[in-house]
Amino acid sequence: MSGNTITHAATGTIEQITSTRDTSVTQSRAARELGLKRSEFDIGVHLGRIRTVPDDGGGGRRVTHAEIERLRAQEGFPQALRDSVKAVGAAEGAALMEVSRERFTRLARLGLLMPVKFYLNRYRTVIWLYLADELRQFAADRENAPLLKGRTPEALRTLLGRGVDLRPRNWRNRHLGFMLRQADDSWARAAVVASLLDPVQLSEVVRDPYERSYLNRIRPAPPAHGSPGSPAAQLAEELMTADDPDEIAWLRAGLAQELDDARAHRPAPRPAPKPATARPAPERKPTAETERSRGLLNWLRRRSS
Repeated sequence: MSGNTITHAATGTIEQITSTRDTSVTQSRAARELGLKRSEFDIGVHLGRIRTVPDDGGGGRRVTHAEIERLRAQEGFPQALRDSVKAVGAAEGAALMEVSRERFTRLARLGLLMPVKFYLNRYRTVIWLYLADELRQFAADRENAPLLKGRTPEALRTLLGRGVDLRPRNWRNRHLGFMLRQADDSWARAAVVASLLDPVQLSEVVRDPYERSYLNRIRPAPPAHGSPGSPAAQLAEELMTADDPDEIAWLRAGLAQELDDARAHRPAPRPAPKPATARPAPERKPTAETERSRGLLNWLRRRSS
């Protein structure tokens, strides 16, 4: 390849990056321009309500000026946007739904209210957050009225008595959707699904060690909670790992399908094969017949000289 070709290619890449940078802003700036707290902005991105694009310069993801203008043009901006991404805890959520906090927690444990986010308090207790907009919709639905007042149905009380708690599973399901929307190709999608399975489950589905290594290398990191290896980080990683048999079976089937698509797209990276080297032939000891032949040849050479 000539020097001019390399120069043109490099110039083209720089122009592409410059173009992307010129037509977009960082997520922090986008949050400010939309009048959102960064936590509210992140929720909007997770829900797909705020669209982002990859940063060609390798700086994560950005928001285009066109996307900011689209959101600003929506009816009720900025309050409607803020309301759509507002997250509340159990106490505020119960007040919004006009139920006791205990009833609110029971509904959440039963999987009827889906968390959108969680954080760990200073006692490393998981605090779940819910979309205020979804809670209002749930409370406004007449079909849910029996769940909000009166005695909880017997079947649901039985589940609660067994210790059911679907909050982690529901959050993982929602987070899975977010990560899949951010995935760039079929291998990235497979890595997203793989990130919710423990190593034993992963090794059973992905037998090829090179494929497994590649998935582990590109898998998304769990939400940041504490320094790596800390108890808080370990707890966050546990919440990212499926533990319900039905959920595990569903994820295993999903991973197998994503792997089929990824393999059809391109194989996983593998080490380059080592070039074959010529091996010297083993030295063979002369046989008695060979020694006699050599002796005869030497005798003939002496006679002819």
